[in-house]
Amino acid sequence: EDDEEDEGIGEWERAYVDDRSWEALQEDESGLLRPIDNSAIYHAQYRRRLRAGTRIQKGLIRYLYIVIDFSRAAAETDFRPSRMAIMAKHVEAFIREFFDQNPLSQIGLVSIKNGVAHTLTDLGGSPESHIQALMGKLEALGDSSLQNALELVHEHLNQVPSYGHREVLILYSALCTCDPGDIMETIQKCKKSKLRCSVIGLSAEMFICKHLCQETGGLYSVAVDEVHLKDLLLEHAPPPPAIAEFAVANLIKMGFPQRAAEGSMAICSCHKDVKIGAGYTCPRCKARVCELPTECTICGLTLVSSPHLARSYHHLFPIAPFDEVPTLSDSRRKLGKCCFGCQQSLLGAGNKQGACVTCRNCKHYFCLDCDIYIHESLHNCPGCESIR
Repeated sequence: EDDEEDEGIGEWERAYVDDRSWEALQEDESGLLRPIDNSAIYHAQYRRRLRAGTRIQKGLIRYLYIVIDFSRAAAETDFRPSRMAIMAKHVEAFIREFFDQNPLSQIGLVSIKNGVAHTLTDLGGSPESHIQALMGKLEALGDSSLQNALELVHEHLNQVPSYGHREVLILYSALCTCDPGDIMETIQKCKKSKLRCSVIGLSAEMFICKHLCQETGGLYSVAVDEVHLKDLLLEHAPPPPAIAEFAVANLIKMGFPQRAAEGSMAICSCHKDVKIGAGYTCPRCKARVCELPTECTICGLTLVSSPHLARSYHHLFPIAPFDEVPTLSDSRRKLGKCCFGCQQSLLGAGNKQGACVTCRNCKHYFCLDCDIYIHESLHNCPGCESIR
């Protein structure tokens, strides 16, 4: 009878059944239905995460390979419309967020299908090229081989400079792995090469994935729905804690290229194509490259711009977490009615005092939204900057 009822549900009805949107409603004092306010819960989770990440040295230059399982298990429809489509959608958002927070880092893409690992893109700093290559290879075929993917990624990451942080993020759909050899030896090889492997599963928990993460110091988690998958992915965008071996100071040669003059014609060294009035000139070998940051294909010099260094600087000296202001404190009674950041009222419904935080240095008050924006995006306190 249940099967017959499910068959009678239309597509537009099934969308509501899957979303279970009625669970996001609650009854207020007057008996009306209104959406549940999750902002306080989200802010409490954010502040716990912020406190846990303070005073930990992080790696600024990361070399990350994203391994995506495109075996036949990726065609399952428990994530609508399919696991493959959902993975591609959120990996695209992750790539953009990754380069926004790590402008000096590089990403490469690897896919698994038919028991073989394929390199979609080599390590590079162009989000558009990675996304274009990913969207052009969406096809679910055959079995999955975790060992082949680790061997391929190890071969690529073993060549990166010693100051770079080597990371692997695996999105795994299958419930098994068809390997040609002993995967335990491959895991020990990755551990010896200081590869930090993390796995996000889209089905049930697997022992071999958990063992891989434990041995290499990565994170293992299983997504229960699409929103959870997005949150798990974005947790890997900020730099992880630095390994003690890589925490020592290193001097890295970098070049700051000049933008090519309008109307000038030159052959691009990265695409081997003629470009007119676009790109940048390497200060060492005078080769033309399309975009920054990247490595010069001729002399190997790391090419960046000054804003890239400025955006990476905040990971070294993050803003201290703001202090929460108790509702009944003396300072709360003298509190102004507006947030110093957005100038919105700090008073809730019925002129009741709403939740807010204060900076330890400038003693200005901010709302919860500004607290998150300052620590995650702005990385500067407006109150402290105005005093200067």
